[in-house]
Amino acid sequence: MIVITAILGAAVGWLIAHLRSQNKITALETTLNLERQSLSGLEKTFALLSNQALKYNNQTFLQLAQESLKQFHTQAKGDLEQKEKAVENLVKPIKEALEKTEQQIRQMEKERQEAYGALSKHLETMTQTQQLLHGETRNLVQALRRPEVRGQWGEMTLKRLAELAGMVEYCDFYSQEQIGTGDGALRPDMVVRMPDGREIVVDVKTPLDAYLSATEASDDATRAQHLQHHARKVRERVRELAGKAYWNQFKNAPDFVVLFIPGDQFLSAALDIDRDLLEDALRQKVILATPTSFVALLRAVAYGWRQQTLAANAVQVREAGEELYARLATFTEHLAKLGRSLDSSVACYNKAVGSFDAKVLPGARKFTEMGISANKPLEELEQIEKGLREIAEQPEKH
Repeated sequence: MIVITAILGAAVGWLIAHLRSQNKITALETTLNLERQSLSGLEKTFALLSNQALKYNNQTFLQLAQESLKQFHTQAKGDLEQKEKAVENLVKPIKEALEKTEQQIRQMEKERQEAYGALSKHLETMTQTQQLLHGETRNLVQALRRPEVRGQWGEMTLKRLAELAGMVEYCDFYSQEQIGTGDGALRPDMVVRMPDGREIVVDVKTPLDAYLSATEASDDATRAQHLQHHARKVRERVRELAGKAYWNQFKNAPDFVVLFIPGDQFLSAALDIDRDLLEDALRQKVILATPTSFVALLRAVAYGWRQQTLAANAVQVREAGEELYARLATFTEHLAKLGRSLDSSVACYNKAVGSFDAKVLPGARKFTEMGISANKPLEELEQIEKGLREIAEQPEKH
């Protein structure tokens, strides 16, 4: 019972406390609602005031912003003009340099086009010249395949070399000279006359058929075959010329004959194949010569002619010198006589001047002292100093 009473008391106490709490909550809710209503009014008032303040501030801000922006725009415009001028001053030299560069590029392009056109024209001319030269070379090759043309070419080369060496002036040479023998007529192409009546017999051989075929060959094997044939032809010409034995027909000729080949390359090609050709020719008394070596031979002969001419003229030079010396001796005699005569004349003149000054002139001056007027004054005479140079006598030569 006591427990139930306690429980009931506790429940009643809790209920009373709960009621009180409920009343407080109701009061608080009422106060909260009132405050909410008050806050809602304040919010409307604050919103209205805020809108008014914001509107005013926006106008003021915009006005200030416009003024600031205007000032900034003016300042920026001035700065921009200054910067534009500064940039223009900086860019102006670059612009001028670019303009000059552009002009130079245009000029270079113009010159390039002109040079390209000239080069194209030059190349075209070279092509035409090469084609013409190729055609002329082919015609020359075809002409040189004819024996009579080769012979004329060799003889012409000999004459030109003789002119180049000066042999036309200092020695006699004869082309196609014929010598009759019991076996027939021998015809050397040239006989070079040397001092003391000596003679050198020259014969021209131009074996070109095989060599020209070698130059036109399309492969190395064919070329080598033609060159071997060319070497054999040269050796055959050496054997033929040695068999003529010109030294037996020309009494004043040495015991050899010159085989002239009008081209160093022709002999060089044969010697490359047949290396014993030169020695074998010498053993057969045949000297192989090309334009280079033949000119040297002709110049040596021309030098011999000059030496002989000088020796032949030495006697005449001595006689002319003796005659000139005798004439000079006679002239000096006459000159010495003239000097002695002048010396005597000067001495006589000086004596006459002395007598005039001492005896004649004093008497003439007395006339002027006595009042006689003279149209001309008497000129004073001076004696001549002896300055004649004597010729020293030369000792006589015996």
